[in-house]
Amino acid sequence: MFLQRLDARPGSISDAVLIEVLGGLYGSMVPIVFTGVAQAILGTIVAWQSTDMATAVITGLSVIIACIRAWDVLAFRRRVARQPLRDRAEAEQCKRHYVIGTAATAFIIGLFAARSLMLDDALCAMMAIGVGFGFGAGIVARLSMLPFVAVADLIVMGVPPIAVAMARLDAPHVGMAVLIAIYLVGSFEMVRLTFNSAIKQITLKHQFEQLARIDPMTGLFNRSVLASDLARMIAGRGDRTIAIHAIDLDHFKAANDRFGHPVGDALLKEVAGRLRSLAGDSDLIVRMGGDEFILVQTSVASRTQAERMAQRISEAVSLPYCIEGHDIVIGASIGVALSGEDGSTAEAILRRSDQALYRAKADRGGYVFARELAAASMPAMDNPTARLQAA
Repeated sequence: MFLQRLDARPGSISDAVLIEVLGGLYGSMVPIVFTGVAQAILGTIVAWQSTDMATAVITGLSVIIACIRAWDVLAFRRRVARQPLRDRAEAEQCKRHYVIGTAATAFIIGLFAARSLMLDDALCAMMAIGVGFGFGAGIVARLSMLPFVAVADLIVMGVPPIAVAMARLDAPHVGMAVLIAIYLVGSFEMVRLTFNSAIKQITLKHQFEQLARIDPMTGLFNRSVLASDLARMIAGRGDRTIAIHAIDLDHFKAANDRFGHPVGDALLKEVAGRLRSLAGDSDLIVRMGGDEFILVQTSVASRTQAERMAQRISEAVSLPYCIEGHDIVIGASIGVALSGEDGSTAEAILRRSDQALYRAKADRGGYVFARELAAASMPAMDNPTARLQAA
């Protein structure tokens, strides 16, 4: 029943939501430190009071686990500071580390509570059960976004003291077992409610963020994406080259004025569709506004590959369009800049692609590489006539 009433199943949370959840879990070390300190203090008191070696061992294990989990949080933060999580595989690896740590903590707390019940010391048992209830509340608050993990931790923590209490077969201990069981069942329901509510809110948040990045007319990304995604793509390119194709439609204004804005809008959508058909899975297409577009070509092996893409863009955009019975022919001017040879930052490469685009428009269409502008601006000092004129 619990599983059926959840709005999601393992693996159904989107990559972006999972990465955000992990950021929240690893975002604070306070719960781990407080839990470790509480276990150390109470375990030391109980072990000293009862001279029970098993309690001392459990306390030592709890401190070791807390230290390992704290180190894992620091390692996660260092990793994210160097390179944010990029895909689900990396997120799942970090999730496994956290799940193992929290499961180990839950099991130790359950053992501590069970052992305290076996010592027949009411005060020690009360303190141990209190730590368990506090940790259970923390599970509900922090792990509800991973509901199956939260439920598993609650069970691992609750079963040992319930089993020990039921084995005593007297009213106080049986009552304690029933109380813990009721607490667990109530916690399951709170996990479900918290998860269903939080997942809807986070999903809506990401949907709104995504909508803010989309051009409503063409469905392509808008220019705001370049400020974040392009810089990240260039920074993480490694040995790969990234080509930026700045595209401006030729004769679009004339077609828009002649046939009207509805036809012009439909024409822009057709152009967007043709650009999508050319782009690879990892490429980025952006409508800058008006009749200007950007196609970011990733993993370019050579300048020739970028040149072939520019040629394909020019040919695809220049093919005739039939919109609302009107036959329309437009063209494209394209400026191409490559990471590395034309700049190392997003701003520099975009500026160089714009400069190449202006030259392409001045040449009435086609494509121009930014590198050609630099070559053209250099004086031809190898030419004897040029040297004489310079002298």
